[in-house]
Amino acid sequence: MKPASFDFICPDTLDEALSALAEAGGDGRIIAGGQSLVPMLNMRLARPGVLIDIMRLETLRRIETSGDGITVGAAVRQADLEAWPNLLRDLPLLAAAFPWIGHVQTRARGTVCGSVAHADPSAELPLSLVTLGGAVSLRSRKQKRKVTADDFFIGMMATNLAEGEMIEAVHFPKARPGSGYAFREVGRRHGDFAIVACAAVADDTGLRLGIAGVDDRPRVFALPELDDDQFDDALNDIAWSLNAREDIHASARYRRELVRNLGRETLREASRCRA
Repeated sequence: MKPASFDFICPDTLDEALSALAEAGGDGRIIAGGQSLVPMLNMRLARPGVLIDIMRLETLRRIETSGDGITVGAAVRQADLEAWPNLLRDLPLLAAAFPWIGHVQTRARGTVCGSVAHADPSAELPLSLVTLGGAVSLRSRKQKRKVTADDFFIGMMATNLAEGEMIEAVHFPKARPGSGYAFREVGRRHGDFAIVACAAVADDTGLRLGIAGVDDRPRVFALPELDDDQFDDALNDIAWSLNAREDIHASARYRRELVRNLGRETLREASRCRA
């Protein structure tokens, strides 16, 4: 199929983009890499009247380090962040997650913020952002606001984004000395959406386990330090607390079993990787 007709705007400045978005109202959509939105347009699952392309806006193509955080602009491609020289040192969880994200071709076009905006419950970048306790900067013509990643994702492909707003950037906390990070997932084929993905952080406050592909949004659980014989009970409680989905790829029972097994492996790996 081909998309329904729409107007296409390629602004020269961020202010022009925000004005166009405000004027379009609920009929406007931001497009950057297009790896999520274009298939939805072609299948007519999305039918915006106006598309606003932000990829030429240099102010949104920056990866910046500030204090204890990393800011990634809305026009930064996934491949650019993957190739960033400080990725392994400052964002080791993302370094572990990137090989699981789509394919080389899609990472070369897709943006980091585009994946966050799409809010697929199986996606690796939203999971990583939530697990790390990151945040999302939102901007409209009238205001700026910043929300935690956990508050940004509210359901299946649903976010806290208001009409007339766009994601300006996402913020990842830097890795701290003495912390360990791990990422694992199971899919039907490498590059497919995850049936279950797990991200783990082990630091001086305890353990955090992020889970995607099971509930309608990425979920994160804080755990104390656990002995080997305590993992099973803790992960069983987590598995049953999730609103596990049934679909053509896996049953809810299978997803819960993956949470138990994959979660245990990911938490143990993060604990071993503390530096």
